[in-house]
Amino acid sequence: MRWPDHAIWWHAYPLGFVGAEREALPEGTPPTPRLTRLTAWLDHLIGLGCNGLALGPVFASETHGYDTIDHYRIDPRLGSENDLQRLIDEASQKGVRILFDGVFNHVGRDFAPFKDVSAKGDASPYRKWFHPDLRTFEGHAHLVTLNHAEPEVADYVTEVMTHWLERGVDGWRLDAAYAVPPEFWRTVIDRVRVRFPDAWFVGEVIHGDYTGLVERTGFDSVTQYELWKAIWSSLNDRNFFELAHALDRHNGMLDTFAPQTFLGNHDVTRIASRLNEHRHEEHALVILLTVGGVPSIYAGDEFGFEGIKEERAGGDDAIRPVFPQRPGETPGYAAPYHRLHQDLIGLRRRHPWLVRAQTVVATLTNTALSYTVGHGTERLAVVLNLDDEPATAELPAADWTCAAGEARFTPDRATVPPGGWAIAEA
Repeated sequence: MRWPDHAIWWHAYPLGFVGAEREALPEGTPPTPRLTRLTAWLDHLIGLGCNGLALGPVFASETHGYDTIDHYRIDPRLGSENDLQRLIDEASQKGVRILFDGVFNHVGRDFAPFKDVSAKGDASPYRKWFHPDLRTFEGHAHLVTLNHAEPEVADYVTEVMTHWLERGVDGWRLDAAYAVPPEFWRTVIDRVRVRFPDAWFVGEVIHGDYTGLVERTGFDSVTQYELWKAIWSSLNDRNFFELAHALDRHNGMLDTFAPQTFLGNHDVTRIASRLNEHRHEEHALVILLTVGGVPSIYAGDEFGFEGIKEERAGGDDAIRPVFPQRPGETPGYAAPYHRLHQDLIGLRRRHPWLVRAQTVVATLTNTALSYTVGHGTERLAVVLNLDDEPATAELPAADWTCAAGEARFTPDRATVPPGGWAIAEA
C-alpha cells in the first residue's frame, strides 16, 4: 500500500484558525508568526488518530486565501517561509504528512502578472496568461481566471507545485479542479510526478463523472460530495435508501480510485448544524469511518463545533473560527464525541484495508441499515438504527463480535437499540 492509503487527514483553514486579519496587511508590514499556533496542534491530530494535516491556503492573498497573489510567498498574516518550514519539518518529525491547497484556476487582481496586464494591456508579456475577455470565476469580480490553454501557465503551475514539494509537502488539493480543463491537469501532474512520483493529488470536484475525471486528469482522488450529501440528507429525512444508492455509486468509484471522504470542510455548513438531531452525528461518523476512501476530519468537528455557511460577505466566518492556543482549552475537548472520533479512527487504523473496501447492503429500510465492508478476505459489519424503537437487521452468516457501539449480534443478525449503531468484526 502507498502512503496515501494509510492517510487520515485533519483539515484546517489556517487564516481563520489563527485569527488572521480579514484583508491583506499593508505592503511592508512585517509577517506575524501565527503558524506556530498550528504547530501546537500537531499532537492533537496525532492523538485523534490522524496522520495528515490538510492545510487551506497559506500563500499571500488579498482576503480569504483563494484570491492568491503570490504562490511563492507565505501570507504575512500567517508568518514567513521560515515559520512554514518549521511547521513542515516538525510535522515530518512526528510522521504527519502535509497537504497544500493549490488555487490554480484563478488568481486575485493583485497577482503580479495580472497587474502587469492591467497596466500595459495587450503589450504585457503576460496577456496570454488570461482569457481575451479577462473572465472572472463564477461571478466573483475579484477572481480572475487563468488561461489554461496557455503553455506558460502550465509551466508556472508545475514550477509552483515542485517548489513546495521540494520543501517537504506531500501533495496538493486542487481548488476548483472541476473548472479547469482535464488536459491541463494531466500535463502538469505528469510533469510533477517525474520528480515526485509519491505525491498525492486530490481535485475539488462537486458534481459530474468522478471516475472519468480521475482517469483524464491523473488525479489520485477527488472530493466525494455525493456521499457527503447522502450521509446527512438520509439521516435528516430518515431515508437510508438515499444512502444505499450513494454507497453503490461509491463502490463503482473504488474500482478505480479511493475518493476523499468527509463530513465537513471549509466550504460547507458544519455537520453538527446540518443534522436535525445531535444523536445522528454518531451515525454520520460511523459511516464516514467504515466505508472505503481516504477520510478527512474538518478541524473542530471532533468537538461538535457548530456553524452555518451563509451566501453573503463574511458568510464563511462561522465555519472557519479562531481556535484556542492549546487543544485542551477547546470546548468539548474531553467530551464523548471527541473520544468517539479517537475510538473509530483507531478501529480504522486496525483495518487499513478499509481504504479500498466495498460496501454490501444486507438490510435496508427507511430507518434501519446494515452493511458489510470488505476487501479480499477481510470484513466488518455495520448496523444503524434511526428509529425510536429497537431494530433487527440481517447480516451474512459469520461469527460476529461487537467491536464498537451497542448491539446484540447472532451469527446472521443484530438487534440495535433505539437510535443506536454498532460495528462488528468476524
